[in-house]
Amino acid sequence: MKLQCEVEVINRMLPTFGMRNRGRGTRAVLSVGRQEEKGCAQRGPIYLMICTVKDKAGSRYKLQENIENLFSKFVNEGKATIRLREPALDICLSKADVCNLKNFISAVSLAHKGTDASPVPLSRLTPARTSEIEKPRAKMIITCKKDYPLTKSFPYSLEHLQVSYCKLARVDMRMLCLKKLQKLDLSNNHIKKLPKTIGDLACLQELTLHNNLLETFEVELCDSTLRSSLKSLDLSENRLKALPFQFCNLQELVSLKLDGNELVQLPFAIGKLSKLRFLSATKNKLPYLPNSFKTLVLENLDLFGNPFAQANPMVPDIRLKVPLTLLETASRAALGYRIPYGPHVIPQHLCQDLSMAKTCDCGGLCLSSFIQAVVGMNLHQVSQTVVLVDSMGGTEAPIISYFCSLTCYSLFLDKYLQSTRM
Repeated sequence: MKLQCEVEVINRMLPTFGMRNRGRGTRAVLSVGRQEEKGCAQRGPIYLMICTVKDKAGSRYKLQENIENLFSKFVNEGKATIRLREPALDICLSKADVCNLKNFISAVSLAHKGTDASPVPLSRLTPARTSEIEKPRAKMIITCKKDYPLTKSFPYSLEHLQVSYCKLARVDMRMLCLKKLQKLDLSNNHIKKLPKTIGDLACLQELTLHNNLLETFEVELCDSTLRSSLKSLDLSENRLKALPFQFCNLQELVSLKLDGNELVQLPFAIGKLSKLRFLSATKNKLPYLPNSFKTLVLENLDLFGNPFAQANPMVPDIRLKVPLTLLETASRAALGYRIPYGPHVIPQHLCQDLSMAKTCDCGGLCLSSFIQAVVGMNLHQVSQTVVLVDSMGGTEAPIISYFCSLTCYSLFLDKYLQSTRM
């Protein structure tokens, strides 16, 4: 039986001589096995062997009737201590896999009691290999195609993987087996489409896809485990024309980069990204911003280089139907009273329509009967820091506003005209 963890061997006699222990652990492989003796038919005693990078041959300690105490109070945190009688040592284990540590402590206890250890898979007490002792690799950066592993797998322990300038046309499926991955950087490649299985990387917090050939962002990714893990997303310098409505399900997003694409609109419900603090969407084709944009609370915003339309609230797009249809009236009532709904209650297409309801300035909701106008908004209303929208030094951008009735539009118009006269 073997266990990989960090080990600190403390000599309990050192304080007697006025000396201190080093006080820090080192990566090691611990083995529980028998000392086989040549020419002896009897089974040898069971030993504990500790191998480190500096001592690959290992130090051996007899276990039978040689353990003074086993401290396992913090075993669920991957920690335990084996106190030996001879020599007077405390073997402190940490950063171990909890399940493996529990099995290892059980084997050590059986060996100490002299119990038949046949159920325990004993190891051969041989020197450890370097690969066994080295600390699991957490970070890997590849910036050249010749360094890309074609035959070897990526280390299972990776938490940060960067593969750039390797001309990848697709995401390597071996990357999607790295369950501990927190940061994935695939910038400066030729990736055209993302596999849906990226959503299975439950620990992924940062995804960088800068300067690829992406034309779409998969809807399935918006409904995957990324909803609760992804905090930073870089989709800059691609060929995106639109993002799916479900994109706003990624509600843990803090940073979003969309620069240098072909976006003609931002997600309709972008205001749902309540944790978003950094948004950059320069050099796209945005004529205006969605209505929910004004509910964002940002720290930094950059929308430079977009062909924003001229705000003109005096020329509205009137889609108001008087009297309201029964569908519109029922939809407004259901949303206003927050009546629960779902595909098990109403048709799926109605669920989608309700999820895309527009919000009036009065706070009311409307579906397909409304007045729409393009209104100017100072971006400092939603962000502490705003990069200039144009070369003229402006910080205003057009935003679509909706009005659920003629009354609401008239009230807005009165306020607008008063502000322009001042």
